[in-house]
Amino acid sequence: MGLLDKLFGKKEAEEMEIGAPLEGEVVPISQVNDPTFSDEILGKGIAIRPTGNKVYAPCDGTIGMMFDTGHAVSMTSADGAEILIHVGLETVGLKGKHYTIHAANGDEVKKGQLLIEFDREAIAAEGYDTITPVVICNSADYSEVKTFTGKTVNAGEKIIALVK
Repeated sequence: MGLLDKLFGKKEAEEMEIGAPLEGEVVPISQVNDPTFSDEILGKGIAIRPTGNKVYAPCDGTIGMMFDTGHAVSMTSADGAEILIHVGLETVGLKGKHYTIHAANGDEVKKGQLLIEFDREAIAAEGYDTITPVVICNSADYSEVKTFTGKTVNAGEKIIALVK
């Protein structure tokens, strides 16, 4: 920040951090074998190849839509980011089999709170890809969506930073 910015009160852009909703390998969203995600039609984001079986809230916020099948959840962060977590590809076809829901529409949640449990091995055994896209659906509201890929994370570790 320069002297003029300090004198005239211009603030540095604040970053909002989105944590990993599950443990696994963070990869670019372009690696998702579904153009809805890989072409960023729903927004910018990352994907996680899960090594665990639990989805946690990536930040404080409100559950907008917990799909009754448990395969996906959308939430709005306390700072206004609209986040979609989609556990696996085409997994709506399982009709809820192998998923247990732990949150409901309208719930206020804290970062790290359990949202969904799933049986990764059983889902894969039925022929589904368990890669889990994490998308910022209102990406256009941010001047920058920084993603942190190419690493293995535990739930809660920073995977996305949003700059207003």
